[in-house]
Amino acid sequence: MGEKNHLAGEKSRYLRQHADNPVDWYPWNEEAFKKARSEDKPIFLSIGYSSCHWCHVMAHESFEDEEVAELMNQTFVSIKVDKEERPDVDMVYMDVARAMTGSGGWPLNVVITPDKKPFYAATYIPKERRYGRIGLKELIKELKDRWENQREIILSRSEKIISSLEGREKKSGTMDSSTSYRAYTHLKTTFDERYPGFGTAPKFPSPHNLLFLLRFYGSTGERKALEMATRTLDAMRNGGIYDHIGYGFHRYSTDRRWKLPHFEKMLYDQAMLILAYSDAFKITRKERYRKTVKDTIQYVLRDLQSKEGGFFSSEDADVDGEEGKYYTWSEDEIDKILGGRSKGFKKAFNVKSRGNYREESTGKKTGKNVLYLSKDVDIEGVEEMKERLYQERKKRKPPGKDKKILTDWNGLMIAALARASKVLDDKRIFKAAKKNLEFVLSRSKDGSDLYHRYIQGEAGIQGMLDDYAYLVWALLEMDRASEKRSYLDEAEDLSRSMIDKFWDDENGGFYFTSSDELPLRKKPVRDGAYPSGNSIASLDLVYLSDMTGEKTFKEKYERSMDSFAGKVDASPSQYTMFLASFESFMDQHHRM
Repeated sequence: MGEKNHLAGEKSRYLRQHADNPVDWYPWNEEAFKKARSEDKPIFLSIGYSSCHWCHVMAHESFEDEEVAELMNQTFVSIKVDKEERPDVDMVYMDVARAMTGSGGWPLNVVITPDKKPFYAATYIPKERRYGRIGLKELIKELKDRWENQREIILSRSEKIISSLEGREKKSGTMDSSTSYRAYTHLKTTFDERYPGFGTAPKFPSPHNLLFLLRFYGSTGERKALEMATRTLDAMRNGGIYDHIGYGFHRYSTDRRWKLPHFEKMLYDQAMLILAYSDAFKITRKERYRKTVKDTIQYVLRDLQSKEGGFFSSEDADVDGEEGKYYTWSEDEIDKILGGRSKGFKKAFNVKSRGNYREESTGKKTGKNVLYLSKDVDIEGVEEMKERLYQERKKRKPPGKDKKILTDWNGLMIAALARASKVLDDKRIFKAAKKNLEFVLSRSKDGSDLYHRYIQGEAGIQGMLDDYAYLVWALLEMDRASEKRSYLDEAEDLSRSMIDKFWDDENGGFYFTSSDELPLRKKPVRDGAYPSGNSIASLDLVYLSDMTGEKTFKEKYERSMDSFAGKVDASPSQYTMFLASFESFMDQHHRM
């Protein structure tokens, strides 16, 4: 094509990464849907984010390819969405993908009608047929044929998918004191005794489960709950998922042992893990947890904070298309930097002459090493050696940074910093939380309205449930840490706005959006990579009810509990943060 498509003027780093593609991408806007209606074409909706490794793989293979682009431009109107900018769009179509295929992930590719109804979904699609998986070139031709010759079947199927998903939103049931115990029991059955954590590979931190276990131990004295939480925290802190040189946690481990990470770093993971390690320190007073909190905060303030005070979203896994390039080391590099002291360091951090890191997609050794510990390190001068490696690593080309500042994730980080400041009795951490809060309130709040994203001096995108719920949580954690009435007052006002915009008067609970532009209006409560908006809103309501005595907040929480009880009761271990609000509510009742 030679010219930019319709993404060139977008603020999103992810969308701009595709602005030079020969695919004629549009952002999610009415112009794209109008074009699809006027040309009677289906829409190829592709959802991802800037630090997503497999998003980049598919882009290089297919979306930068002239032949694929020509097929796409002839067949579809193509729309690119940054899932972090539009979590509402991602949430609906991820549910669609799971319903249609049994799994989800990114890149998420969904083919929809001009009125946004889905009829095909997949994650990564190779350019050519591979390992029994259909290639994109072949798939486009197949979908074109279906659209032209099987339209009624397509439309009927898309209606059925939406109807079935709407039906899933309604589930009756009850919650009682046994619900939390069943969540704990299920976590106990999925706990990996050999390599502490939950499930097998890939292994995710899921800090809300650890927070639940620590709270469950506090209320029941169940030692196994504390053991599962602390052993998992220890295993992650020693593993390759933790950046031993520059600090902070990578997104997940590709293996069962926490050794080999997927290297992107997300703001929400840092915040949730600061909360988990802070709570573990509060219970155990073990120095390793205090140090992990301090070091992770150091990483966030050093590498993810803007000059204005807001926190950026993420850092990439790749540099120059090579995953982990910034973070991995050859034995020769370590020998050269540390000299005669390298032997003990290499043994402690599992450095091998042929490397210990395998490339995720091929499984081939790269000759490079991920640093991880098999046991707590006990070698003299290790901090100084790590600092020397850090200074050397700073000379490398760094991973790309997504510099959009999201209100919900910043709210989460403020909450984490505020709690850490109280647990560690550290005024400097509270000062950092206050600076971030002042930034968000001054740049992303307009009267009673919040904006979801701030970038390059501009706030935009109407705030969603998570933005309100997380920022209220931040204010409440600031209230706990400082006992300054203004934080509680601000939280109360913002909660009323949240109720006005998102509350479901008919059935209780909060919708994710204040509009119904999508085929489904979701009320998320299941906790995913981070807690759901309804889980955090419920925590907010319980605390506000306790602190203000306002009946409105208590009534809204009780209706939320009724609304979601069926889902939570059916699979309680998927709703551990919502259960935290239930436990707080029950504690409140016992005090009365």
